[in-house]
Amino acid sequence: MPILGSVIKSLIEVKDSLTPESNPLKEQEGVLRELLKKAERSSFGEAYNFTAIGQSNSVVSDFKKSIPYFDYNKMHSEWWKDFEKGVNNLTWPGQPSYFALSSGTTGNGSKRIPVTDEMLDAIRKAGIKQISALSNFDLSPEFFEKEIMMLGSSTDLEERKGHLEGEISGISASNIPFWFRRFYKPGEKIAGINDWDERVEEIAKNARKWDIGALSGIPSWMELMMRRVIEYNGLKNIHEIWPNLKVFASGGVAFSPYEKSFNSLLEHPITIIDTYLASEGFLAYQERPETESMKLITDNGIYFEFIPFESQYINVDGSVVQNAPSLGLGEVVAGKEYILIISTVSGLWRYSIGDTIEFTDVERAEIKITGRTKFFMNVVGSQLSVNKMNDGMKHLEKKFDISIPEFTLAAIRLDGKFFHKWYLGCDHCHVKGSELADQLDTYFKKANKNYGVARSKSLEGIIVKVVPTKIFNEWQSKNKKKGGQVKMEKVMDEDKFKEWEKFVQNFENI
Repeated sequence: MPILGSVIKSLIEVKDSLTPESNPLKEQEGVLRELLKKAERSSFGEAYNFTAIGQSNSVVSDFKKSIPYFDYNKMHSEWWKDFEKGVNNLTWPGQPSYFALSSGTTGNGSKRIPVTDEMLDAIRKAGIKQISALSNFDLSPEFFEKEIMMLGSSTDLEERKGHLEGEISGISASNIPFWFRRFYKPGEKIAGINDWDERVEEIAKNARKWDIGALSGIPSWMELMMRRVIEYNGLKNIHEIWPNLKVFASGGVAFSPYEKSFNSLLEHPITIIDTYLASEGFLAYQERPETESMKLITDNGIYFEFIPFESQYINVDGSVVQNAPSLGLGEVVAGKEYILIISTVSGLWRYSIGDTIEFTDVERAEIKITGRTKFFMNVVGSQLSVNKMNDGMKHLEKKFDISIPEFTLAAIRLDGKFFHKWYLGCDHCHVKGSELADQLDTYFKKANKNYGVARSKSLEGIIVKVVPTKIFNEWQSKNKKKGGQVKMEKVMDEDKFKEWEKFVQNFENI
């Protein structure tokens, strides 16, 4: 009898029943006032007079009026660059203990996002909220005794100028609570291996020793890990070695594009729980099984704003136009896409992380990730968001019974005419590129009126090239982005696309 599992499940259920019902609007104003109070003596807080804003009766509107929008480049050039000189109290009191390297990059060109002790505490609290939410899912007591495979970046963090740095998944895993370590796999030794392929090989070798009940990580890299475990151990599917696997906590990107290829590795369906852990913080988690949406964490060190995702509010590089209107939780509407803006206990202020979201339930503050601002395709007015692109891929998958977990595209000119050129990652594809292009073009004309208008004017059509999915993984490996928190470029500019096409050509010639 799973006594420990029953106890753990009961404790979670009791805690959940004692937790007061949340009020996201009040929680958010409280978070904003707390952020302003804690940071009022920082250089940033003094420059923007946080003391006066925090004491205002109209704190939200005064905050908006006083502080401009920032992205990484603006925040770094105006403030964070001085961290390198050892300057304290820049945008938050003290000096950050960690820096998160965004998108799995390494080396001097990496974006280094401060991670304070307060943010680590917020991430831990968010993790507990997610674990508590498991009581809402139909999971047996036995599940709560099983081990959890957390596949992220290396926990072997690099020491640099008085702080540690690595990807946020590695930073989080290196700070897991002591009580959780008995459940955590692959364990500290294997998780500390820097080379991703070597780490996965060790997981495959040790897989039979573990009784995995849940997986947590980026879908694309989780797939590669499971494929290697299956191949190494001579299996038909992952349940032959981990029969008690029941849950996958998917993070970083939307799971839906990977659903078909991911499920092909299972003997039977498992519960998919979406999470939203970015380099900038733990933003949301799926709270209930009857939806695929995630609940924003509104009481835990992050203040949210939302800019309507419209072309006039986005610069060519994906940054936000300074006069773009921002909305609070009480002003958004369901079914509309927004650019996400956050202010946090790591000293990020009105900061665009580059993601777009859509509210599915405003009252519950539930969202889904729809794409990236810089992946917005608006050449000749086509206005295709990643959300619409993903819908197009689902249409092709259903129409032709194929799997397309990865894709990228760019606007190109041929003989003076504009085309959208797509590369689709599809293994064992029996459909010609021209047929896929025609079907995709027809779908977008019906699904997106702006695309239809563009097709009647300057956009000549679509070109599709099908390539093995492995090429996308190798491309990210080439760019030092293999494993961890990584988002494949869905839309490339002209120079990056030329580099990509050369890479594909070289790969195919091997």
